[in-house]
Amino acid sequence: MNRVVISGLGAVSALGLDVRAHSEALQAGRCAIGPLANIVTEGLITKIGAEVPGFDPTAYFETGKLALLDRCAQFALVAAREAVSGSGLGFREGLGARTAVVIGAGVGGQLTLDENYYRVYAQGAKRLHPFTIPKLMISAAASHITMEHGITGPSFTVASACASANHAIGIAFNMVRSGAVDVAVTGGTEAAITFGTMKGWDALRVMAPDTCRPFSRDRKGMVLGEGAAMVVIERLDRAQARGAQILGEIVGFGMSSDAGDIVLPSAEGAAAAMRGCLADAKLAPEDVGYINAHGTGTAANDAIETKAIRMVMGDHAKRLAVSSTKSMHGHALGAAGALELAATVIALREGFIPPTANFTAPDPQCDLDYVPNEARAQRVDVAMSNSFAFGGQNAVLALRR
Repeated sequence: MNRVVISGLGAVSALGLDVRAHSEALQAGRCAIGPLANIVTEGLITKIGAEVPGFDPTAYFETGKLALLDRCAQFALVAAREAVSGSGLGFREGLGARTAVVIGAGVGGQLTLDENYYRVYAQGAKRLHPFTIPKLMISAAASHITMEHGITGPSFTVASACASANHAIGIAFNMVRSGAVDVAVTGGTEAAITFGTMKGWDALRVMAPDTCRPFSRDRKGMVLGEGAAMVVIERLDRAQARGAQILGEIVGFGMSSDAGDIVLPSAEGAAAAMRGCLADAKLAPEDVGYINAHGTGTAANDAIETKAIRMVMGDHAKRLAVSSTKSMHGHALGAAGALELAATVIALREGFIPPTANFTAPDPQCDLDYVPNEARAQRVDVAMSNSFAFGGQNAVLALRR
């Protein structure tokens, strides 16, 4: 089995438009949640979110190309460009056939869907743009990445709600580890902050009215975010042979299904995925120094995730650092795991632990070290990143410094 390393990283979120901006924001503990500016909020209960700031698509794409690209695909392409550029790889001289593109997305081109439903149902439009379907399809981002970079190997999209990105990265990891491909471009993307989508989230009654404060006693719910993060992964021996900069190593992947409730999480299901990840990586609980938690800020999730961590880690849980970066960049749904993987890679590489922002008072049911409000200078050699989705779909990744 091949060892698999990360040789390129790209990110776009409310924290900024590249990896450097993300690193600075994470170390500063900067919360990027605020009033929604890109959609009309009249008629919405929830009027806050974590939107990507200052994103001008014309700075990245020709006008003619934009007619084919939903915001979801735009974010994916920008993040993939940064990751590919950082890796130093080119795919048009033969490597493209041995490279996979595996992308996670929860809903895909939601802005395109919202806009066209409005045109049909509110404005009575008789015709829509002929590329409406290719623009909104959930697999569009993966296809555009292959076309931009000349990648002709396996390409597909994984949709498992909030675990989509972790599932995508884990599958790509296994493809490289097994030798099915030599390289993969993988991650997640989402742009679901639309009026129609926000109405749906309002109906669930899990949205915070002010900000996201995971694990705090007075937490009031989640905050929607958007963005994308991508990694280039490849065999360790290949990366070393070409003198690539190695940003980190993926060492394990675990999955499970709760088989319980469509929205309520299960501590047993989450714990099963974490145990599977540790076993796959051949790690003991004591080897792990940091967990980037799913940490949505909802009452049920945070208490149950804490319970799951204690079930898996035992006495070591009290020595673990655990934080939720959703407190800063919001919950980006299908892209959440990718943004959190990026945060974990940055943290391991730069020697700090990102904080749980907006933390107020401890909750007796959430009794771990959540690194409240300020980043902590600390070397960590092994970390885990949790994603637990609606429908009980769980995916956990382990990384080594």
